[in-house]
Amino acid sequence: MKGVVWHGPRRMAVEEVPQPEPGPGAVVLRTGAAGICGSEVEGYLGRMGNRTPPLIMGHEFSGTVVAVGEGVDGGWLGRRVAVNPLISCGECRLCRAGHENLCPERAMVGIHRPGAFAEYVEVPAGGLHALPEGMDLRSAALAEPLANGVHAAGLGLERGPAELAVVMGAGTIGLMCLQAAVLSGIPEVWVLEPHDGRRARALELGASRALAPGAASEEAVREAAGGLGADLVLDAAGAGETRRAAARLARPGGTVVLVGLHEDETSLGFHDVVRRQIALQGSYAYTPRDFERALEWLASGEAGIGELPDPLPLEKGPDAFEELVRGPSDRVKVFLGEGA
Repeated sequence: MKGVVWHGPRRMAVEEVPQPEPGPGAVVLRTGAAGICGSEVEGYLGRMGNRTPPLIMGHEFSGTVVAVGEGVDGGWLGRRVAVNPLISCGECRLCRAGHENLCPERAMVGIHRPGAFAEYVEVPAGGLHALPEGMDLRSAALAEPLANGVHAAGLGLERGPAELAVVMGAGTIGLMCLQAAVLSGIPEVWVLEPHDGRRARALELGASRALAPGAASEEAVREAAGGLGADLVLDAAGAGETRRAAARLARPGGTVVLVGLHEDETSLGFHDVVRRQIALQGSYAYTPRDFERALEWLASGEAGIGELPDPLPLEKGPDAFEELVRGPSDRVKVFLGEGA
């Protein structure tokens, strides 16, 4: 079969690779749609230490079950499914407490094992979610990024309700954080994003306001909150400046949820964090409940990213990565796969 194989920084090729066979408790899917994640673009550039070449990436995906392994219900054959790619042990103290995303033994399809930028991919049957009749495979592939937004918004609201939230960045994860915040009941959700087209998309998807980053926008946030700042800030970009801006935008006693992974190390003035009692909360991936909620919102049409592009053939994969390296465009999501 064909697979898009990453061999190191900016080295990627479409190659013939062995077609997977389903092991016990696993199935093989024919990939229908696999979205390229921002973290994979960073990995393509060699900035993600958790990815080791040679590797077939692809963890945001859906497809059709074509083979089942020992112990798997044969009823899955031919089913169209979304896949939760996060694999946990299910037995440790963290898993038992509902923090499967933090399991010390966790693994991710497309990072620790071959992913969906290939014609076929093997996945554990426990990660399968059958799709309702008529649901598009591209929409189903968005369940993984939306689950990240569901998890981040949920963490931000654990410290109490929010009247005003701000999302930093309107790429895919930023738009997912936006929609999760809106669907979680936050009355005002603003977005700060430098790209005109992405600001327009954020407004289409429920943002109360979408502004370019800068001092004037930060002042507008504070004015809207009576001079205090936002109750909750979700940083979906993960750059040094967006993290610092997020801390500035949070009100005294407010919460900053850090989702984006663009940069590793960031300097931050901690005197201000301490004196204004800002809570800095990391958010990694999602739990099975977050994934289920995300898929429900997508299936019902309550969430999405608007009109979806057709999946590109695998042969276009390396060029698609190079294009994404060049920076933001109006195209929020790129899929590889067969579609249908």
